[in-house]
Amino acid sequence: MDLTTNRKIQHLRICLEQQVETGDPLWAKVTLLHQSIPDLSIDAIDTSNIFLRKRLTFPLVIAGMTGGCDEAREINRKLASVAEKMGIAFGVGSQRAMIENPALSETYAVRDLAPNILLLGNIGITALKKYPSDQIEQALQTIGADAVCVHINPAQEIFQSEGDRDFSGCFEALTDFCKASSLPVIGKEVGNGVSRECALQLKEAGVEAIDVGGLGGTNWVLIDSIRSGVDSAVFQNWGIPTAASIIEAQVGLPIIATGGIRTGLDMAKAIALGADLCGIALPFLRILSREGTAGVERYIDTLKKDFVRAMFLTGCGTVGNLKNARFILRGQLHRWMNRYEFKNF
Repeated sequence: MDLTTNRKIQHLRICLEQQVETGDPLWAKVTLLHQSIPDLSIDAIDTSNIFLRKRLTFPLVIAGMTGGCDEAREINRKLASVAEKMGIAFGVGSQRAMIENPALSETYAVRDLAPNILLLGNIGITALKKYPSDQIEQALQTIGADAVCVHINPAQEIFQSEGDRDFSGCFEALTDFCKASSLPVIGKEVGNGVSRECALQLKEAGVEAIDVGGLGGTNWVLIDSIRSGVDSAVFQNWGIPTAASIIEAQVGLPIIATGGIRTGLDMAKAIALGADLCGIALPFLRILSREGTAGVERYIDTLKKDFVRAMFLTGCGTVGNLKNARFILRGQLHRWMNRYEFKNF
């Protein structure tokens, strides 16, 4: 078994068996303003939206988790089939494994089960320096991706025993890749958040969307420190909370909010703050392991019902209306964002 495949298996097992969530995404510091006369029927609420030119029935993506091992194949195929049924988006984990070993391509293959979903491919930003753009493009075409997430994870890498330590030249490599790619490129953090400075860099490089990947959900610093036997206690709350990162990342590009989103109300708050799509990963992995695809479908149904309730109680008949819903920021989040001219405070 090669090192990459072994790492994928270890990641899955740690995520399923250990406590790997830390930090506070700050959803409790966001209050959506209740509207007593919503002037609409809850049955008429439209949760659909368009993201990167594809229509979704609900602004949710099963965020990229895995690939490159037999366990990953089953996870990807089962979750993608649910995404197809529910009309939501789906992402695969890093495709580096299939670039290094094309025989692993089948562990990412889901198009036969999910021909209509918005499918997000995945590659690490440091891999852009190692592999030619056409080789990455071939991997994306092999799985039929509609867009590609370039994951940016310096905090994770420095706590991974075999991780990349050299992030020099990544901005130039990303810029070149955005120019060469035939697919939309999404700049994606993986648990430590995107700052305003980083968001502006991503925009300059040419990405078409930003996934903030904020602090408050699955903690990859913790996961890889467990794997590597490295003490990461000092850095386990390192990063920008997801709610704050959504505001930090508002530079005129579509935003995906990932990092500690667990309820439909969390999703509604993220959209009101400025996100266009919400991503969830770890809960899907764990529910799939315990309850199968039926459990995943029930969870998505619960998310949607609570999202609709939040829309109704804020008087929002569409996702577009929700993006303009009034809210109040409190405590740490309010203090954090005082530096920006922002619409709601």
